[in-house]
Amino acid sequence: MRARSWTGPHRDLRLLRRAARRLRRVATFVALGYFAAFLTLTVARPSVMTRPAPGGLPTGLLLALVQLPVTWLAVLVYEVTARRYVDPLARQVRRHAHGTADGEPRP
Repeated sequence: MRARSWTGPHRDLRLLRRAARRLRRVATFVALGYFAAFLTLTVARPSVMTRPAPGGLPTGLLLALVQLPVTWLAVLVYEVTARRYVDPLARQVRRHAHGTADGEPRP
């Protein structure tokens, strides 16, 4: 088996895969982590979830309602991070695949 080269044509693809994988993991753990914390509190500390929160709502209902903005935030962070880190790598791979510096296909 040949050792992988960290330079060359496939380096950009490896970097792109790694960046996309990391991005998916972080976004998934943020959204699912909040949901898991909510479920854990519901099962382990039901007395905390039934206490009134500021505004008169039960804490459990308030935390359930906060799940939607947390999910939106995870999606927003995913989009911003993808545009900043993954999209430039994808453009670089596309340019390299076409063999030109400007990304246009060769005639």
